[in-house]
Amino acid sequence: MRKYSVIIPVYNRPDELQELLTCLATQAYKNFEVIIIEDGSKVKSDLIVQSFQQKLDIHYFYKENGGQGFARNTGFEKASGNYFILLDSDALIEPDYLSVVDQKLNLDFVDLYGGPDTDHPSFSPIQKAISYSMTSFITTGGIRGKKNNMGGIFHPRSFNMGLSRAVYELTGGFQTSRMGEDILFSIGALRLGFRSALIPEAFIYHKRRTEFAQFFRQLKFFGRARINIARFYPEELKLVHTIPFLFTAGVISIPFWFWIFKPFFYLGIAGVLLIIVALFFDALRSTKSVKVAFLGIIAAFVQLFGYGTGFIQEGWTRIWEKKSHRETGATIEYPS
Repeated sequence: MRKYSVIIPVYNRPDELQELLTCLATQAYKNFEVIIIEDGSKVKSDLIVQSFQQKLDIHYFYKENGGQGFARNTGFEKASGNYFILLDSDALIEPDYLSVVDQKLNLDFVDLYGGPDTDHPSFSPIQKAISYSMTSFITTGGIRGKKNNMGGIFHPRSFNMGLSRAVYELTGGFQTSRMGEDILFSIGALRLGFRSALIPEAFIYHKRRTEFAQFFRQLKFFGRARINIARFYPEELKLVHTIPFLFTAGVISIPFWFWIFKPFFYLGIAGVLLIIVALFFDALRSTKSVKVAFLGIIAAFVQLFGYGTGFIQEGWTRIWEKKSHRETGATIEYPS
């Protein structure tokens, strides 16, 4: 049997970690270990981990804060399995998650896989609205959780990612610790000749944030991360990635057109209203909830403005910095 090492970096989230460990304790597939990397948390998870010692093959390590990418590298170093699974601490999984992964790898082995994320029935209306926004075609262009990324090869994301030990040994792990570190890692692995795949059935329930202010900060970070990825791989900056920036700039400019050229002002207002209506009915179709549909409109605008703002901020920095600049990866707080 293939042995899996489930690696979970955690930062000040013991309650969320407890829920994820409860899910892992009910897995039908049993040949796995759990590696917890406490990344300099002030609110530690050591007591939570101790409570699962009799239920899981679990190992706890504390390190100084260096960001989630480097925390995962520590997990790689400590792991004894031959296949690693990376999960965010705010994830929930079904009891057959590991069984599904193992069956898929037995049928068609890949060295790198990713799974989608969705919302759980127990999530709050805001969490469901945020989940809708993060997976909607209207807000993401349909590229999140799909087999291909705008004509390219699937890039697994670290909130739900698996990789063979061979990938770690050849890549050396994550080269940066934040700002798109997982996409950079996936691109690097694929360029070394490893094959990736999406396993749609290996999904997680992703809690994300519970407040729109937190969601804005998270998406602002994601917008900055996209520019950072372009520092390493300029060709990975696609037209679709500029949509939140264009949306943000377009909406902000609408009031000025009232004084410059009123037809553009009215056209802009009509366009925003059209987007709102489209979001409402698409969210209603997806969530079957009027309340979540209304909140989905807010979540979509927060997402687009947050990502667009971060994209502008980091893009402006990128324009003026030395072209040899690379993100160091140091971080204090996890963005997701």
